Amino acid sequence: MIDDGTGLLTIGKLARSTGLTVRTIRYWSDEGVLTPVTRSAGGYRLYDAECAARLELIRTLRELGLGLDDVRKVLAGETTVAEVAAAHVVALDAQIRSLRVTRAVLSTVARRGSTAEEMTLMNKLARLSAAERRRIMEEFVEELFHGLDTVDPAIEERMRSIAVDLPDDPTPEQVDAWVELAEMVQDPEFRAQMRKAVEFNASDQERAAVRGRSTWFPMRLVQLGAEARERGIAPESPEADAILREVLGDGGDPAVVLERMESASNERLARYRELLATVKGGGPAAAHRPEFAWVVAALRARAAG
Repeated sequence: MIDDGTGLLTIGKLARSTGLTVRTIRYWSDEGVLTPVTRSAGGYRLYDAECAARLELIRTLRELGLGLDDVRKVLAGETTVAEVAAAHVVALDAQIRSLRVTRAVLSTVARRGSTAEEMTLMNKLARLSAAERRRIMEEFVEELFHGLDTVDPAIEERMRSIAVDLPDDPTPEQVDAWVELAEMVQDPEFRAQMRKAVEFNASDQERAAVRGRSTWFPMRLVQLGAEARERGIAPESPEADAILREVLGDGGDPAVVLERMESASNERLARYRELLATVKGGGPAAAHRPEFAWVVAALRARAAG
């Protein structure tokens, strides 16, 4: 206090009583969040007990991460502490998610021994915002179905509902998968392969008969292929021919089905399904590589016969 009986505090006394530095208090005063009540004859700033209480509030708000603009609004009554705190919770959640992604990227880089160039690419792709990740996938799907109005609605709905995003706390494997997936769906050659598969579906005249049949049909073939492999049935054997006849019927054209299966069972499409499963937290078994291979081999044998 000063010795004039007013009970006012100099900035030095205020600093000692609060544990803050003179420099900090002066800065907050200069920024207009802690205004001195008056100045001494020598021009020194003087503060009262209310200023000291206000200073404690400012310190608390700053320690919680609020910027001076928000602090000023709280002190002026333009907003409440609760409202500002809620906004900062949202911001902190975003920062935490970003830090988790960064941690996963660094873990992947350390595990793979990536070069500086690879690390830069991984970090760039992995740290895209959720909106940017959705945009990449939405543009990919939009190109697949553009101009095609006879695609099985069940398949189109499933493709359009794909929401591929990194979880809040991604594993290094999920970061790896997302980076590869993002590059893949932006590759014109892969897009052309996927477009061809969708065009095959659109040209299927049986689409109008049973909604979802074009989804059910290849999965039924894969299921039969899995069962045949478990029983040790060779794709070119008479037993395999009988299995295919269960689904195709006597009038089904194996060459037509083969063309469709091959359009949906190449290595890149299988890898695409694996990456989707990994990013979503599933396993690589979703690609059904051996089962697809058995069905394709069996169809080739029957078409050749």
